[in-house]
Amino acid sequence: MGLLNILCLALILASIPRISLSQNIVPTLLVHGGAGDVSDESIPFKKIGVKLAARVGYETLKKTGSVVEAVQQAVQSMEENDQFNSGYGSVLTWEGDVEMDASIMDGSTLNAGCVSLAKDILHPIALARSVMEKTRHMYLAGEGAMAFAVEEGFEILPEGSLVTEKSKKALEDYKNSLNGNNANKKQKSCPEIGDKIFGSPGTVGAVAIDAYGNVAAATSTGGITGKMPGRIGDSPILGGGTYADNDSGCVSATGQGETIMRFNVASKILALIEHFGMSAQDATAKVLEEMTHRFNQTAGVISIDGKGNLGIYFTSRRMSWAYQRGEELHYGIDKDEDVVEIVGEPRVEFL
Repeated sequence: MGLLNILCLALILASIPRISLSQNIVPTLLVHGGAGDVSDESIPFKKIGVKLAARVGYETLKKTGSVVEAVQQAVQSMEENDQFNSGYGSVLTWEGDVEMDASIMDGSTLNAGCVSLAKDILHPIALARSVMEKTRHMYLAGEGAMAFAVEEGFEILPEGSLVTEKSKKALEDYKNSLNGNNANKKQKSCPEIGDKIFGSPGTVGAVAIDAYGNVAAATSTGGITGKMPGRIGDSPILGGGTYADNDSGCVSATGQGETIMRFNVASKILALIEHFGMSAQDATAKVLEEMTHRFNQTAGVISIDGKGNLGIYFTSRRMSWAYQRGEELHYGIDKDEDVVEIVGEPRVEFL
């Protein structure tokens, strides 16, 4: 073989995503339905929602072999559920509108798609994936994102279709708690008064790994109740609320977005995994505890490291989560809760 042929072969091999055949990695799909002060009465509905999303995502992974498709389908399941702060259940801006953020990332290529200020579409995570696969960019926002959605044939719903009675009540309660709706309070206050959070703490996310060590992550949110129009949180920020890299793992975060961005939560977790050999659980717990100690704000994270170890941790009162691995479906919402069901053959529709 000539030198030129050898060089060409080397270039081809270098371009192929790295996969691991030596580790016994069990394909897994892990989801969260948001961290925060989840009310007692909403717990059963949150658990049903995350369990369904985990099953949909896992069955998608089995059928397609694609971790990217799996996390997208899992998130879309929750975007359709008004129990979560994404898609149809999104909270409202100060003016009463829905503005959504989402991101998705492929750990084998480091390709990603992010969108912000999406309006009147049910699945912002699908729009994020279209940005990743059908544009030369990684991030579109506002009017540009919506123009692209129209070009791609997304159904644009009638204005206000995503506004629920629950989200309107949360906005009303938030404004009333301020004892007046003046502009300064609108711009500077946060939708938390003491320990009370207004609106669903239900940002949703999914992470997945296949038998070869390929990983993906996706996150979708409606933001925070009473936010200023144009506000963007951590969910669409690569390295903040979302990241995936086969060399280290994958992360989806939920919680106080401004703090998650400031602390660069996803990147810090994966750095501990890659450079210090920490497991997903230990790295996730360390970063979240440090963030909460430094800023006195809470968050939750789901993560998977390159060996297939899971990380599920939150410094908030509660976080709904679920994962499927083989026939075992695990889920929980309170600290140290881990309920296991044997699910057998799929009983959900997918794709």
